[in-house]
Amino acid sequence: MMKPSLQLRLGQQLTMTPQLQQAIRLLQLTAIDLQAQIREALESNVMLEAEDDDEGPFALEELAPTSADPGEPDDGRGPAEEEAVVEVGDDWPEPTAAVAESPWSGGDGDRALELPDESGQSLVEHLLWQLELAPLGERERAIGRAIVDAISDDGYLADSLEEIAATLAPDIEAAPAEIEAVLSVVQQLDPLGVGARSVSECIGLQLAALDPDTPGLALAREIALRHLQLVADQDYPVLRRQLACTAEELEAALLLVRGCHPRPGSQLQRAETEYVVPDVYVRRVPGGWQVELNPSALPRIRVNEGYASLVSRGADHAVMRGQLQEARWLLRSLEIRNDTLLKVARAIVQRQAAFLDHGDEAMQPMVLKDIAEAVEMHESTISRVTTGKYMHTPRGVLEFRYFFSSHVAGDGGAEVSSTAIRAKIRKLVAAEDPAEPLSDSRIAELLSQDGVQVARRTVAKYREALGIASSSDRRRVPVA
Repeated sequence: MMKPSLQLRLGQQLTMTPQLQQAIRLLQLTAIDLQAQIREALESNVMLEAEDDDEGPFALEELAPTSADPGEPDDGRGPAEEEAVVEVGDDWPEPTAAVAESPWSGGDGDRALELPDESGQSLVEHLLWQLELAPLGERERAIGRAIVDAISDDGYLADSLEEIAATLAPDIEAAPAEIEAVLSVVQQLDPLGVGARSVSECIGLQLAALDPDTPGLALAREIALRHLQLVADQDYPVLRRQLACTAEELEAALLLVRGCHPRPGSQLQRAETEYVVPDVYVRRVPGGWQVELNPSALPRIRVNEGYASLVSRGADHAVMRGQLQEARWLLRSLEIRNDTLLKVARAIVQRQAAFLDHGDEAMQPMVLKDIAEAVEMHESTISRVTTGKYMHTPRGVLEFRYFFSSHVAGDGGAEVSSTAIRAKIRKLVAAEDPAEPLSDSRIAELLSQDGVQVARRTVAKYREALGIASSSDRRRVPVA
């Protein structure tokens, strides 16, 4: 028979406190997400308040939306006017959530962010609007709406005439010939070429809208109707023989064909603009690179001292004391976030100074472990810090993760970054002869001569990642 008993045991257990959980959650938030998080905290916690000032951190004068394209150089200047010239170093003062150069914008009267223009119509809406203005009867207009519904995003008719007739039944019994007649009306709508059933028909519809006296128009229509494959293969000698034309006439016709849009529907696709808020600014200073947090992205909030002074130790103020403690935890978590973000940014800049000086070809191989050892943090923490965070540099606004890349062995035991290899491949392809483009094997040989040992399949992988076509597709044979 078992008897109940009491036993004492000593043990250790890792427990994540609410403060630690909050710090980790704030650490992985982007600047925009942090903005929403702070606004929510201001609304729910009476102990928090935004420091008063005329301008908020996300005002348009201070925080202009910028593209995240790493290939666009700029002058590297940020919004802050007062700038302390300090080299990268551990003794550089770090801004915190309690002390910032600009306050947190939380009022209704503050200037709103510039929002993307979403007033444009989709392709279907654009076609239906034109269809309602066309001189058609109600029956033809209903057939036209069915045709528009069958048009893909690229502008091509995805269904056959029989399938469109089936969608109209039993309300409307339409023969393929009647649907074909309405389709010819739809094909005259904007954008030109919409409703085509093939690339040949699409180009033909666009050429039909040109002035009949356009030089090379008749030859261009013949090419669009029967010889597009020869154009794609760049087999111009055969094309000239079949068309019985001169090199000048063929060149004029090809210019017309190439001027047509192969996917007319894509011109009306909605594309939402994505804005990037840099978390860190990197500037060139005498003797090194200066790294500082973006003051416009730092929320300047504080504890409401008026409410805090009213909180006594009585039981009646337990809820208020709890909110006061939460407010202090939030401020401390923001300080930890800012400190960690700045430390990681400094470590990245110190290791990638050559890239900032000379460009992609000087990028050094670097992984999360390298930065984790430099700042004495765990790799998971570095992963959270570098996700969704951006750095404003003289070479563009780059995500922190852009600086991390795998390594490839080079001459003398040196390691070369995969980013540098891709830059070298892009440079070689840009300088090649269009008539004799470099093959993947030849690019591998040239890289080997430059001290980078890579296999042909590795070159092919990097080339495809860069969106560069194969050598056969890049070949441009002169018409003459």
